[in-house]
Amino acid sequence: MAIVSLEAARRADVGKGVARKLRAGGRVPAVYYGRGEDSIPLTISLKELESVIHSAEGSNVIVDLKVSGDKPKDRKALIREIQRDPVAGLILHLDLQHISLTERITVQVPIVLLGTPIGVKDAGGILEHLLREVEVECLPTEIPSKLEVDVSGLAIGDSLHVSDIKTERAEIKTEMDRAIAAVVPPTILEEVKPAEEVVEAEPELIAKEKKDEAAEPEEGGKQG
Repeated sequence: MAIVSLEAARRADVGKGVARKLRAGGRVPAVYYGRGEDSIPLTISLKELESVIHSAEGSNVIVDLKVSGDKPKDRKALIREIQRDPVAGLILHLDLQHISLTERITVQVPIVLLGTPIGVKDAGGILEHLLREVEVECLPTEIPSKLEVDVSGLAIGDSLHVSDIKTERAEIKTEMDRAIAAVVPPTILEEVKPAEEVVEAEPELIAKEKKDEAAEPEEGGKQG
């Protein structure tokens, strides 16, 4: 995995008001923490940060952090969390975790499904992507950008599990029996039957029934 350079500056003030002013000025509040060091509040250029994120391969990004005004120091960090505005998608805050390139770390890696299952092509089945990422442990420089799984051989009723994922230098920590993809039968919609129509009695029949009722003598009446 490539390591990209990222420039940052220390910030003394914290709080929502300060964060809004920073974002209005094209900078993003951030914090650097980990490995027994005191956390450092930082600001980073939004433009530079977006460039780093877009140029990186995969969701895990390792940066060589340069803090302006500080003496040169080796600060390698993993972008642990990017907080975004839920509506606009703008970056609100950044978490940078101090790491050592010689010590293994645990990260989440996305799963990518390859191919079209035969159960989808030939039988109209539906492919369900049940697990979209797994937890792996490895050296920071050996973090896979993604884990690819071929689903083309799946028929209806077949599934693949975490145990089917192949990795070279990363150890998967997610439970091996968890399903990651399955092909299920096509959904069949039952035809809704129209309500049975109520057959109205014919007028002649109704009239005849009323006439017969009128002709019947009342119970206990006088007989001629």
